[in-house]
Amino acid sequence: MNLAGGQRAMVSRSGWVIGGAWLTLLIPTLWDYLFGQWSTYSQGHELLLLIVVIWLMWREWPQIAALPDVKPAWWAMLAMGGGLLAYAFGRTQEFIRIEMIALWWVSLSIVLMCKGVAGLKRTWFAWLFALFMMPIPFSVVLTLTAPLKEAVSALATLILGSVGYPVGRTGVIITVGQYQLLVAEACAGLHSMFILEAMGLLYSYLVSHQSWGRNALLALCAVPVSFTANVFRVMILVVVTYHFGDAVGQGFVHNFAGIVLFAVALALMGGVDALLGMLVPDPREDVRHG
Repeated sequence: MNLAGGQRAMVSRSGWVIGGAWLTLLIPTLWDYLFGQWSTYSQGHELLLLIVVIWLMWREWPQIAALPDVKPAWWAMLAMGGGLLAYAFGRTQEFIRIEMIALWWVSLSIVLMCKGVAGLKRTWFAWLFALFMMPIPFSVVLTLTAPLKEAVSALATLILGSVGYPVGRTGVIITVGQYQLLVAEACAGLHSMFILEAMGLLYSYLVSHQSWGRNALLALCAVPVSFTANVFRVMILVVVTYHFGDAVGQGFVHNFAGIVLFAVALALMGGVDALLGMLVPDPREDVRHG
């Protein structure tokens, strides 16, 4: 139900109160998670994802602000209440995952209460993208990445061996010359499989092709693209370690390889998008050439 006159003014004033209360929840939680006592749960990419989420919201803000204010539905207030209770439980009992998910739910509920379902439709991708910030249980990470570590190390060893490097592999341990590299460490970028998938989805969302098939395929391709980028990273670390020693390979170059990881992933996504453009033409291109 839309509001008018004095009711709209009241909602506008209460918006500042809600925003202030929301920040009192958001700031300490994010600080503890990114820099404080829970920073060990962070994978290191959450701050970047947070910046992207803020940008996505800012990008949609004119359209969100133009939506009429609505009277909060009872079920929206119930959702808010449940989120606040979960947040209080997670905060007081020091369960960071419950606290983070509850904060995400409370934030979503605020938009639902103020702008209704239309507000959620305008911001759906930002909420989906924000889920990549959630701390994943280490056991889940191990389960998901264990076969990937094997595959990455095997493919990197195969490629380097085919061009003449003296490499061998035992499980996820790569031997090159006199050095041994444990993929679990030398390729800490495997944890970035999640952020690479997030960036792939972001790319698909931003290009927003009219063809749903092309968008879906592009999003699915983010998985093999991130895998390929990680293979490139391992190969770089192995080659640098072989030629310049372990200190160089595990020093600055290790961090630089992380930058290369994302550059390669972005280039691959662009290439895959161009290929999909030939296989699944965008209707807009058909109209333009028609």
